[in-house]
Amino acid sequence: MDIRILGAHNCESQATKCICILIDDRLVIDAGGLTSSLSISEQQKLGAILLTHQHYDHIRDIPMIALNLYQQGSNIQVYAAPDVRATIEASILNGKLYPKFQEMPKAKPTVSFNPIALYDSERVEGYDILAIPVNHNGFTVGYQVSNAEGKAMFYTADTGPGLTDCWKYVSPQLLIIDVTASNNYEKFATNAGHLTPGLLYEELIKFRELKGYLPQIVAVHMDPMLEKEIGEEVAVVAEALNASITIAHEGMLFCI
Repeated sequence: MDIRILGAHNCESQATKCICILIDDRLVIDAGGLTSSLSISEQQKLGAILLTHQHYDHIRDIPMIALNLYQQGSNIQVYAAPDVRATIEASILNGKLYPKFQEMPKAKPTVSFNPIALYDSERVEGYDILAIPVNHNGFTVGYQVSNAEGKAMFYTADTGPGLTDCWKYVSPQLLIIDVTASNNYEKFATNAGHLTPGLLYEELIKFRELKGYLPQIVAVHMDPMLEKEIGEEVAVVAEALNASITIAHEGMLFCI
């Protein structure tokens, strides 16, 4: 399984893109930095997008991928909770801000929305997809993606502390996890439903106690202005846990 980080951050600049993860060139999780990272031909190879929640940095490129695919006569499946779909249809693909690509062309709409089932694995693009609720403002899920060879990755999406119940359901070789802010912003992070390196340490301790191991860990959704500080603090966590923890950047590729 090849996992490419198209967007690794929580905001956009010349050097950073909003969160977006590409698996084996055909399955996408979140759509923050999607269309600006892929050619039109690469976009046409995509089969499905899994959305974790409705915040803008995670759904931003849904209208652009829809437009690009519509112009090429292609389509895509989008998996999302009902409130995420409702937000997109009411606020973005509403016929005013952007066309209703979920209704056009009538014979086979460009965007087909599919509901997600919590705690119940379902087959998407040849993968087993497991959606697990996490601790973020508004309804948010993380996704474990497993292939036929038994390789699995888990992306927490935006999450705050308190992931013990979540850990019970997942057993990934690769864990992609939110580390938005540095330790100086712990109160902000906790209130907003995010992690700091210090909070990450506590969650990984719980993971290891419950599962008996630590997977390869990748930190994403960093605030670019805090990234240097986050990196230094994550290095301390990695040393304390004797764990592999990588700060993600755009274009980074992982193979499991």
